[in-house]
This record gives sequence, C-alpha cells and structure tokens, in this order.
Amino acid sequence: MRAILACACSLALFLPPLDAGAEGHLNLYCSSPNTAWCQGMAVGFEKATGTRVAVVQKATGEMFAQVKAEAANPKGDIWWAGAADAYLQAAEEGLLEPYRSPNLVQLYDWAKRISDLSKDRVSGVYGGIIALGYNTEVMARKKLPVPKCWKDLTNPVYKGELMLGNPNSSGTAYLMLATLVQVFGEDEAFRYLRAVHPNVNQYARSGIGPMTAVTRGETALGSTVLHGVINEIVRGFPVEPVLPCEGVGYEVGSVAIIKGTRNPEAARRFVDWALSPEGQKIGLDVKEYAIPTNRGVALPPQVPPLTSIKVIDYDFAKYGSSAERKRLLERWELEINSASR
Repeated sequence: MRAILACACSLALFLPPLDAGAEGHLNLYCSSPNTAWCQGMAVGFEKATGTRVAVVQKATGEMFAQVKAEAANPKGDIWWAGAADAYLQAAEEGLLEPYRSPNLVQLYDWAKRISDLSKDRVSGVYGGIIALGYNTEVMARKKLPVPKCWKDLTNPVYKGELMLGNPNSSGTAYLMLATLVQVFGEDEAFRYLRAVHPNVNQYARSGIGPMTAVTRGETALGSTVLHGVINEIVRGFPVEPVLPCEGVGYEVGSVAIIKGTRNPEAARRFVDWALSPEGQKIGLDVKEYAIPTNRGVALPPQVPPLTSIKVIDYDFAKYGSSAERKRLLERWELEINSASR
C-alpha cells in the first residue's frame, strides 16, 4: 500500500484543563476539526480506563505553537490528530516523549513509518488524502467548469471563487504546499501558487475552513482532504471531491505524548488505546471517514479504493523537518500571502 487517505480549525477550549498533577486525569490537545471526534475520543478513553479527560481543540499549526510555547511548563499530556509533518518537527525540536506502543504491530506499514522517522515519538492514527472540494449547486449556477488538475485552478474563470488554507496555521494547507512542491518542483510550485493567487478569495486559518465555506455555498471551490468531502456528502450536502490529475499527497494523522507530561502512565495508555481498533472506530462512529491505521478496522464503503487514487510518494522525512518547514512557510508568506491580488 503506497499511501492512504487535516487538519483542523481553531476552536475554543471546550473543557477546562484538569490539574496537571492529578491522578487519573489527562489533558488532551486535539487538532481534529471535528468536535464530536475530539469529544468521542475523550469519552471513549474515560469509559475504557476511568481516566478523566479535558480537551483543548485547535488547528494543527496553532496547537504546535502552543506546545512549543508551553515547553518549559507543559499543560498538555497528549497531542492527538493533525498532520504528521508538524509532529515530526515537534519531535525534532525535543517537544515530544518517546514511546513505542505494543499496538504498533497492528498498524499498516505506512503508519509505522511515522514512528520510525520520529524515533518512536509519534504514532499514526489515521490517513487523509489531500483534495479539492466543490459545491455542485454553486458551480452549476455560475457555470464554472469542474477542475480536473491542479493547473486548472489558474484559470481566470475562478477569480474570487477559490478558498485555500494558510499553511502557517493549518496542517492541511502545509500538506498541500508540500504536495505541490513535490509534484512540480519548488520553483515551479511557487510560480503556480502565484498564478493561482488572484483567484483566491481567502487563506483560511484552519484546514476545515475552505470545505466549510464550500458546504455553505460561500465559495465554489476549496482545499481539503478527501474524507472532509466524504463527511459532507454523507450529511447530504451538494459537494463533490476533486483528486487533481498530477497527483496528491497524503497525511498521517498522529498522536504523541507531550514532553514533560505529569501523567505519563495515563498518556501511554491513551496512545495504546488510540491505536487499538476500539479507539480508531470512534472516528467512524461519529461519521469521520478518515482511514484508520489499524489493520483490524474495516474500511467503510464510503471510502473509494486506494488503487483508484494517484498518490505521490510523500517525503515525510524532508517536509516534516524543522528547517524545511520553516523555510517553505517563510517563502510562502513572502511570495504568496503578502502579494497583492
């Protein structure tokens, strides 16, 4: 299996942090945009172990910044969900604790790779494929062609109709940026992004922002992950995905123990549980159609065959490194986000 099916919006803390030193408590930092999934993981783990869980929910990039800011006095125990690139950078910067769960043997090889790259500081809990989503009703009403390839987005017909994410705050948006660099080569990718820039109405802070706007009919097209579109189709909204013809990258949504956790035993139990079939079925139960990493969880019928998707050999080691992420994000800020439209 070459790869698999981010991301996440910045939301307010919906449960107050628990006493970091209290026995039987866990502070969970969640970077999924799906509040029901974050809450489901908290409730599920509490039922399985009796451990009380408080949740803070933020986009991947914003959560990474919080973990880094709190390094001298950690308030979180577990960081769960969001693209592996940010986790690999956090591991490189010494912000995560090493732990190799015995449940790792149950995972697909593409998920195990993240543990190996991070020296057992990060584990993969789901997969997500980068994609575009569009609103069928808006596209039809405005007589807009459905794009088939990345390069189609440079068409002036899409001026003001496209919403993308900001890779400085969104893990999904960084995944898209790194994907384009690997598909086209770096300089060509930035020339492409400059050509697309006039068509962009907004760079959303969260990975879910563009797809939310698409679902509401506020924009015709948006960047997302494939399961983000499937989730909305299942809910009955008039949306469809596009998997660009040049190829798409993929994320491995991850989990890690924050260095300095005051609840190490509960944190290790959470990682074990999050990698188990029981823990990974929570997402499907709340209709979140990311791909589970545990081989024991059956793929839902809503997920298309992986063999039908042109997935690139995404270089997690390079694009998850601190220096490469920092350099690409600075270049994007200077050449794309700061440019006039």
